[in-house]
Amino acid sequence: MTAIDWDRAGADLDAFGCAVLPALLDPGQCAAYAAGYTDDARFRSRVVMERHGFGRGEYRYYAYPLPPGLASLRTALYPPLARIANRWQAALGLSDRYPDAHADYLARCHAAGQLRPTPLLLQYGPGDYNCLHQDLYGDHVFPLQVAVLLARPGIDFDGGEFVLTEQRPRMQSRVEVVPLGQGDAVVFPVHTRPVNGTRGIYRVNMRHGVSRVRGGHRHTLGIIFHDAA
Repeated sequence: MTAIDWDRAGADLDAFGCAVLPALLDPGQCAAYAAGYTDDARFRSRVVMERHGFGRGEYRYYAYPLPPGLASLRTALYPPLARIANRWQAALGLSDRYPDAHADYLARCHAAGQLRPTPLLLQYGPGDYNCLHQDLYGDHVFPLQVAVLLARPGIDFDGGEFVLTEQRPRMQSRVEVVPLGQGDAVVFPVHTRPVNGTRGIYRVNMRHGVSRVRGGHRHTLGIIFHDAA
């Protein structure tokens, strides 16, 4: 994992609703995660998107214990994201704060009955896509999540762009398309974020998805920091 400029990431999240973390994983790590998709022992469930109206393609939720590299990555990414999340909480005038350590936040989730791990591996083929959605899973929702592109755009697949939409009150939706290279990660809001408007700071609703894959195969690692009920 390369050094991350968290000041830049926080500024981009404030300005655009997303931030790219370049080369979070190296090509060997990306290939290892993608190849592990067929290892049933790593996962607790498999979801075929078309059966549920989620889009086309499929994904698998990891089981506990998470693979060591994934567990370490989730733990390492959480503290700087918690600082951004707490700054957003303060900006919105909300009193709840997220603890500094991920283990403490997971303890909060587990005490509320959210016991199932949420990191996931997504697989797309030609014609597959992911509808706009939010990853909530329970009453406790950490407001930021991370997606890492494991495949090589233009080589392993074509199309399949990561897309965000932002709905501001009494305004039309704004769309952000996020270019990613293999191993790059995007940080983005799970459901809402604060925006500074002419009358102060207000909350906007966010959704994310993936556009149609036009050819090849695309794998993505999703890192969600709250567990599921």
